[in-house]
Formats: sequence, structure tokens, C-alpha cells
Amino acid sequence: MRQTTTPPAPVLGIRTLNRATLERQLLLRRAGRTVLDAVGHLLGLQAQNVAPPYYALAARLEGFAPGDLARPMAGREVVRIVSLRSTIHTHTAEDCLALTQFAQPARERELGVFREGLVNVDLDRLAALARALVEAEPRTPQQLREALGAEWPEADPQALGVAARCRLPLVQVVPRGLWGETGRVALTTAEHWLGRPALPALSPDTVVRRYLGAFGPASVKDMQAWVGLTRLRQACERLRPELAVFRDPAGVELFDLPEAPRPDPETPAPPRFLPEFDNLLLSHADRVRVVPPEYRGRNRQGNQAHRTFLVDGFVAGLWALREEALVIEAFGPLGRAERDAVMTEAERMLQVMHPQTRHDIRFAAVRT
Repeated sequence: MRQTTTPPAPVLGIRTLNRATLERQLLLRRAGRTVLDAVGHLLGLQAQNVAPPYYALAARLEGFAPGDLARPMAGREVVRIVSLRSTIHTHTAEDCLALTQFAQPARERELGVFREGLVNVDLDRLAALARALVEAEPRTPQQLREALGAEWPEADPQALGVAARCRLPLVQVVPRGLWGETGRVALTTAEHWLGRPALPALSPDTVVRRYLGAFGPASVKDMQAWVGLTRLRQACERLRPELAVFRDPAGVELFDLPEAPRPDPETPAPPRFLPEFDNLLLSHADRVRVVPPEYRGRNRQGNQAHRTFLVDGFVAGLWALREEALVIEAFGPLGRAERDAVMTEAERMLQVMHPQTRHDIRFAAVRT
């Protein structure tokens, strides 16, 4: 009997992966989507600080203005909450109630780091007390720690606050998160803020499909790095018959949605200015598809990420606003056409995000 062999999976080069990911990330061309549609498609926007989600959408959406995100945030259609990788994200209300349920084990794992400060603390009772406190009125993290500390005076106050955040879906209420407004962090539960109960957690199969639609093609390790969990291999194996399978140049197996776009690797990729912690740079275990190996690690210092800009689809340097000037620091020499294109995109970004302020645009010396 003749034995049949499965042909090897096609190899996708780095530029092909780059263009496919940029297309899904709405970075090859600005999309005419609504903010809610874009935030849902992207599975949220990382948001340790207030400004990054606004800059992220300015790089991705045609006709975007900061008020386009501020209004649905004030209207409780999008929220700020600790979710993926146990970090703060801006999510749609629906994903706040369902995707965060799926990511709950990542928050539980973070809680384990603080166990020593929670000796003799009944975590179920703590969650119930914290819920009652923040649903009576939004509380700052300090107020919540103090109230919980009165109940468990021998516990570590920071650990008590982390336990409440890890056990409950706590959203940051407005005005925190609104463009151009100041407001300290104040917390209440997602259910209380949105006026509806939590939804069932998204299934792993649904999460894999949605991730691939926004970040694919990708390996299992990529998916797990994005969410902060280690339980997606089984979902990929269940879905294998309906997924496209490839390999990267190193031989790592990649999954993708068969119908998802994979543009020609020579498709033009205009410059884009990205905020610190943009998910494009954080949602793969292997980031070579967007970060050249020689620039690896240069977009961050410790736990602090820098704002980056893309040239030809890849990270090419850093940018910052300093004393009414946009300072651009390239990691390597830029050709004249590249420099002109970066300047044009910089002018556009400033007009969208800071129309009332005049900024000079300066190219600093190449950062070595």
C-alpha cells in the first residue's frame, strides 16, 4: 500500500508576516471603521496611560479625532480595565464583560506573587467586601486599600489592593481616561458601571479566531504571550482542520484564518507613529515581524516602553513630545524619501492630536 505524506507547510517570510499583521492591525492604510468597531476588532488597546489608545487609533482610523474615543468612554461603551497580560486595556463593553472573564487566570496568577502579604486573608470575603465598597461609590486604590486594611490590619496594604483588582473586574471610571481631562483613578465593578451582569467567558476557540483576525498568522506561543495564559494549544489543535497552517523562516508552526488577508510582501507600508505599549509590539512571542533583530529591546527601558515610529512597516526609531516640539530619533539613517514621508506623517499626527498647539518637528541625531 502506498503511503501518503503530508506536504510541508508553506513558509512565510518576515516581510509577508509583517504585511499580514499590519493589514490586520489597520496600519497599511487607515480604515474607515468606527471606534467601537476598531477597538473590538483589535481586541482592545493597551492603556497603562491615558493617551496611548488615542494615539493608537489616530494611526489606524481615517478621520479620527480624540473625541471619537472620549465620547463612547464617557457613554460607557468602552472602558479601562485590567485584562490581557494582567495589564490595563481599553475594551468595548462587551469584551469587558466576556474577554476579561477568559483572561481571569492571568490575574489569578499575578495574585500568587502577593500571597505572603495575604496570610489569614479570606479572599472570597475580601472580594465581597471590596465589591460592596466600590459599588457603594467609586473608590481610589488608596481608599480601597485603607478600607480593606481596617478589616485585615496585619496584611500588606498593597497586597490587599492587588487582591481586590485580581478577584474583581474593576473598571476605572471617568473622567479618568478622557482626552484633555484630568482625573485620578477611581474604581467600581464592570457590572455596576455598565449596568448589566458579566457575560460568559469567551471560549478558547473564539479567542483564537479573533486573535488571528487581528494579529495573525501566529504561533501558539504568540497567542499565549498576547493573553498571558498557557492553555491555547488544545484550542489550536481542535481548530487545525479549519485553519491554514504555515511556518516561519525558523520553522515555527503558524496558524491563520484561511480567508484572512496576506498581502504581497512588497505592499507599501507608510510611516506610522505608535504610542508606548502599542499592542502591535507586545502581542507576539517572536516580534521580529515588526522589530528588526538589531533594534530588539531599544523601544523600552525596564518596564517603561517608548513611543515608536514605523518605516516600511518596521520599528525605525523613537519619538517624543518635548516643550512643544516633536522630536524624532531614528535608529539608523533615513533616506530622503523616508525622511520626507516621516515628516508628512508627523505633521498629520500633530494636526489630529494637537490641533490647537504649534509644534516644531525635529530630527535628532541617529540614536546609537
